[in-house]
Amino acid sequence: MPATTGTYRRRTSSSLTRRLVAVGTGAAALMLPLIGAHAASAASTQTVAAAPSAAYTNDLDGWIKKSLAVMAEHGIPGSYDGIHRNVMRESSGNPLAINNWDSNAAAGTPSKGLLQIIDPTFRAYHVPGTAMDSYDPVANITAACNYAADKYGSIDNVNSAY
Repeated sequence: MPATTGTYRRRTSSSLTRRLVAVGTGAAALMLPLIGAHAASAASTQTVAAAPSAAYTNDLDGWIKKSLAVMAEHGIPGSYDGIHRNVMRESSGNPLAINNWDSNAAAGTPSKGLLQIIDPTFRAYHVPGTAMDSYDPVANITAACNYAADKYGSIDNVNSAY
């Protein structure tokens, strides 16, 4: 994932000096490069790399949290609880779950993954920034939530009574 950039304001040297006194000489050595001609101006700005994105665990909790982050970037509604509830009903949390016995399977397009989405629906509702693999947990959750948002307003509105 490419690094994003952000802008921050440097503190004035007098502000830095106060901080140096407060934190001690060990930290002062690390902060000295900040006290320079550019730091003297409170309005001076510089573009820097933003902090790396959050690390997500490779389990259902992490997949849901990462999907929610992607969903937020794309304006797709949904909550952790709504996703978790639907995942547990559809696949019991197994990202490799496949339904080989329903009408979709009989038609040649079995439901797959955590939220049991069929390939044509996955492709139609795939969200950029996720894998093009319907078994990929984050891609599956995100595409299914995108579909649910389109059809039901949110994954939170999908319940066990079809």
